[in-house]
Amino acid sequence: MKRKPRCNEMDDVHIVPLKSEHIDDVILIDRLSFHTPWSRESLVQEISKNKFAKYVAVIKHNTVIGYGGMWIIIDEAHITNIAVHPEYRGIGAGNLIMEGLIKICKNKGVGDMTLEVRKSNIIAQNLYKKYGFIEEGLRKSYYADNKEDAIIMWNHNVL
Repeated sequence: MKRKPRCNEMDDVHIVPLKSEHIDDVILIDRLSFHTPWSRESLVQEISKNKFAKYVAVIKHNTVIGYGGMWIIIDEAHITNIAVHPEYRGIGAGNLIMEGLIKICKNKGVGDMTLEVRKSNIIAQNLYKKYGFIEEGLRKSYYADNKEDAIIMWNHNVL
C-alpha cells in the first residue's frame, strides 16, 4: 500500500461493512499489526460464514486503512480484532472503528462489549477507555507468541 500525500488526513475517509473485496488489504494490515495474523481462509470464513461476526472497514481513497470486528452472541459483543495500517495510525481511524462497532451494538440492542488487549498495548487500552471500557480481569500468558498477559476489558453501558 503506497502512502497518500498528507493533505487533510481525514479527507475521503469513511466506514463501511467489511466485504470480501477488502480481504487483501485486511491481510496486509493483519500481517503488519499482529504477531500471529489470521490466515486468508480464516478471514474469508469469518466475514462470509460466521453468523455472529460483524466487521467494519475504514476506507481512504478506496483502500482499507483499518478494520475491526466482533462477535455478537445474544446481548454481548466480543471484539475480536481492531487494526490500523501503521502508516495511518494516529489520524482517528481507530475512533471510527470503535464508533462503528458501538453503533452496530446499539442498533442490535447489545448493551455489553468485551475484549482482550495485550498488557503492553497502552495505546489500544487508552482507545478502549475513551469509549467506556474498564479493566475487569487478566488472562495470564494469553498470547501464544510470547506468553504475554491479556487485560480483559468491558463496557457495560453501550446502550
